[in-house]
Amino acid sequence: MSISIQTNVTSLVAQNNLSLNNIFQQNTITQLTSGYRINKSGDDAAGLAIANTYRNNLAEMNQGILNANSAVSQLQIVDGGLSNISQMLDRLKTLSAESASGTFTGNRSTLDNEYQTLLTEIDRQANNIGLGSTNTTNMQNLSVYIGGGQDANTNSSVNIDLTKGGVGSVDLGLNGTSLLTAGKVTVGTQAAVAVAAAASETFTVGTASGSQVITINGQNGDTVQGQVQELNAQLAVYGITASLDATGKLQMQSGSAFTVLEGGQGGLTAAADHATNTGLINSSYTSGVAESLKVTVGGTTATIALAGTETQDQAAQIINAGLKAAGITGVTAVTDENTAAGVSLESASAFTATHGAGNTALTINAATSIGNPNVAINAVTAAVQALGTVQGIVGAGENDLQYAIQLAQSQVTNYSAAQSAIRDADIAAQAANLTKAQVLQQASMAAMAQANSSSSAVLKLFQ
Repeated sequence: MSISIQTNVTSLVAQNNLSLNNIFQQNTITQLTSGYRINKSGDDAAGLAIANTYRNNLAEMNQGILNANSAVSQLQIVDGGLSNISQMLDRLKTLSAESASGTFTGNRSTLDNEYQTLLTEIDRQANNIGLGSTNTTNMQNLSVYIGGGQDANTNSSVNIDLTKGGVGSVDLGLNGTSLLTAGKVTVGTQAAVAVAAAASETFTVGTASGSQVITINGQNGDTVQGQVQELNAQLAVYGITASLDATGKLQMQSGSAFTVLEGGQGGLTAAADHATNTGLINSSYTSGVAESLKVTVGGTTATIALAGTETQDQAAQIINAGLKAAGITGVTAVTDENTAAGVSLESASAFTATHGAGNTALTINAATSIGNPNVAINAVTAAVQALGTVQGIVGAGENDLQYAIQLAQSQVTNYSAAQSAIRDADIAAQAANLTKAQVLQQASMAAMAQANSSSSAVLKLFQ
């Protein structure tokens, strides 16, 4: 090799190696300070593409786990409501069994009032959890996206089908059931519709305590079921229960005598509908005629004098007072809201009614359409089964989501490990490489210094 002043090849080699060693040290420090093996595309383009896919899947799976946990919380809220409704069904069965006993000597109206109140509460709670008649938020095929499938439409979601998950009194088959032995009286001649907003409908109800006017005012968003519940809230004090029959007509029921006249505005019933509690044995008296009534139950007779000058309500009150004074509590007089002077005497048990001079003969009608609390028992039994079906769907959905969460968490762990193997730096190896890079850098600089000084040695040739 010739000695040259113009070109110091040895120095050039040292400079090139020093540059490479500087790059090596820079990459090592970058990996150590960032924690990543791949800090730019050039570090490992193929590995970066794979790592990015893993990271993208992780973002999907992490959100999927959040989705599933939110869905579990939502189902647990629904489950709590279903549990409450299940307990109320237990109480309904207790009340039904008590009323069905032939030896029951209490007031079935009291039992039925609680029974109807529970039906109203079942409807309220069903709507509260989105499985009622006015709130159907959760009555759908709930699809919870978790990810991890072949694509967004395949094996990536858990479905909980609650499209038939209604648990209101209508859905459970409890609507219209009662613990009263008297039959239900149909008030309307057509299927009920909600009273329109800003409109109203009145019901004049006659009971032993006299005539009372009940008003239902229509509001925006009202439903028929909601207005029937509003009607029940006002009827409860009179021991009367309103419901809808299988064809949607309004019906009423009570263990005591009552009459009802709808005011004619339309809505829950057709215009000017009238009904009397024909499920009871009944007789009639026309007020405005002097009369001496005799009502006999067993061996007890009440004699009631009527002057003929009383109003319809006054005549009913006098008859009821006379019956009570004689110790007869099973017969009740109520005003006939469809007849200006009519008074109806009604009872769940047999009685006779006779009259003195001045009035036409009284007619005693046989009892018709007597109700049966056993129907309520069977309805509650079926309701328990229907509710159990919905609880089964919700419970299975909770379990499915928990299993899906476990799988997703496992996939997150495995995706993270796979991404780490590609993207993360090996800190131990890079720490060793840093020492190596520093030694090489120092050696390169020392060698370059020697290479640079070698050119001055050629001057020795001129001495």
